[in-house]
Formats: sequence, structure tokens, C-alpha cells
Amino acid sequence: MPRRDDLGHPVPLPDRVRRAVSLVPSLSEALAATDPGVLVGVTDWCPPVPGAERLRGTKNPHVRRIVELAPDLVVANREENRERHVRELRAAGIPVWVTDIRTVPGALASLHRLLDACGLAAPGWLAEAGRTWAAPAPAAGPRVAVPVWRDPWMFVGADTYAHDVLTRLGAVNVPAALPGRYPEASPGSVGADLVLLPDEPYPFGPGDGPEAFDVPSVCVPGRDLTWYGPAMTAARARLSSVLER
Repeated sequence: MPRRDDLGHPVPLPDRVRRAVSLVPSLSEALAATDPGVLVGVTDWCPPVPGAERLRGTKNPHVRRIVELAPDLVVANREENRERHVRELRAAGIPVWVTDIRTVPGALASLHRLLDACGLAAPGWLAEAGRTWAAPAPAAGPRVAVPVWRDPWMFVGADTYAHDVLTRLGAVNVPAALPGRYPEASPGSVGADLVLLPDEPYPFGPGDGPEAFDVPSVCVPGRDLTWYGPAMTAARARLSSVLER
């Protein structure tokens, strides 16, 4: 009986996935940390994976080459990858597992589901991530805003994994009151007390971002806010230290 991905689509899989392609950087890291030899292909944005071929970006994967690699499974994400590429791969007979992750509990459940579908036992890092994020949120935290792009300025909004991360750390994500998952707003209008400047997807840094805001800002690793997988084990402590200053 086919397993079903996060969207409920049946995905025909062998009892054990031996050859996988991941089009999602954080899931590439999760798979490589669990079974180092399973990945035969990743995107240019993924962390280094020994033996895995680079297959261009998350938005423009090398579909023809992926088909040539004949993987047992391609792992994708509803937000990060384009639906047309998923359709092209499926039309070529390649099973595609689509994840849809918008909360911390949803990430943990999705990771369990994916690894189980691959025939892999739950790894220690996943149990550690579950314990780490089971702790209650602080009673009160700062009002924050997290830009993800500039020109135009776009911020983390509601119904996103990063928003849930912030909420579970006690922070109030001010742009979540605006419509859309990544609302546009001018830096002077967000009304936050603290701005977190991630280094991805836009590479904010000390010389690119702080000058646009009239409130304190701090640069943080983007992976702490948006990566689900092994990064979850340390993200809470690092972000908490920033929010508690």
C-alpha cells in the first residue's frame, strides 16, 4: 500500500529507499544525518553531501538529470519548490514526496513521516528536537519583525514555520497581523521593538539591513528560523539568547 505524503498524495515506494534526491536544503541535511549514503542528488543551496550530485536550484532543478539518476524518491516542499517540476517528475515515473511544514509540531510529524516512508528508523537528533521544542514558551517576549527580502521589503507573516518558531519562544511577530504569509511593508511601519535579520533567503548582514530600521536589530542565522531537521536541536537556545537580551 503506498505511503501518503504531507498533502495526502499516495507515493509508491520500496520498503527501503536506497537512492533519493532532495530539493529541500533542510531535508537534505535531515536525510544525510540519518542515512549518509541515501542521497544521490541535491540542490545548489543544500549543504555538502558526499557523493550527491548538484542539480541546480530549488526553483529550477535539473529535471532531466534527476530522471536519469533514477532515484527511488524525490523529496520536495510545497513552499520551496514549484508544482510544475513535481508534475514533470511524476509524469516521468519518479515518485515525489511533497512536504508542507508550517509549525514546529508539523515539522516533527513530517520528518517522522518522511523517514519512516524511506524505511529509516527515527534518529537521535529527531528525538532531541522533540524534547527541545516541548518546553513551554516564556510568558512574555519582545515585539519582533523578521524581514526575508528587501526591494520590496517582505516579512515573516502568519501561517509560516518561522512565525510558529517565534511564537514558541514567546515573541510577538508583529507583521503576522498583516495579510499574507510574507507581507510587504516598509521598515518604518512594522512597529516592532526588535528586528531579527536572517542571512537567508536574503543575505542580511551588519552592513545590509540595520540601517533601514530605527529600532535595535540583530543578525541571526536564517537556518535557526526556517530549517527543520537537525538544525532544530540548537535553534531554540540560540534564538532564545537573542530574544532575552
